Amino acid sequence: MNTSFDALRLVNTYGAFGSVGRVRDEIVLEGTRSDPARSAGWKEYEFKCKPGDVMRRPCVLSPLHYRLDWLAWFAGFQSYQQQPWLVHLAHKLLAGGNETAALAGALLAHNPFPDPRRPPKLVRVMRYRYSFTSYADDRVGPGGPLLSG
Repeated sequence: MNTSFDALRLVNTYGAFGSVGRVRDEIVLEGTRSDPARSAGWKEYEFKCKPGDVMRRPCVLSPLHYRLDWLAWFAGFQSYQQQPWLVHLAHKLLAGGNETAALAGALLAHNPFPDPRRPPKLVRVMRYRYSFTSYADDRVGPGGPLLSG
C-alpha cells in the first residue's frame, strides 16, 4: 500500500502497517470514588492524542507521537498480560499522591481526579469495538459515514 504514494519520490513511504482494518478495538481508562454496587459514576481519563471525545479537535503531532497513546492503541487488541504498563498505571492512579498527579498531568489530556489527596477508589479498563462504515452503507448520515460501536 505505501509504495503507491511514492510515484514521484516526494514522500517517505515508511509505515509500521500496510493497511488499516474496518474494525478497531479501543481501550478507555476510567475511575470512580463511588461504590460500584450502587451504579458508580465512572469518569474517563482522556489521553492526549488517542481518539476519544468527538468534540475535541484532533491531535496533530507529526512526525512524533505520544508514547502512552501509542501503547494504548496496542492495548486495544492485546490482553492486559501483554501490556504490564497498563496495570502499573492503574496501580499508580489508585495510589494517588503528588507524584502521580504530576505524572497524570504530563501524560493525560484530562485527569478526572486532579486532587492528589483524593484518588479514585476503583480504576477499570473498558474495551470497545468500533466498526467503520462506508459511503455505500445505508447508515450514512448527512455528514458522511457513521461509527458504530
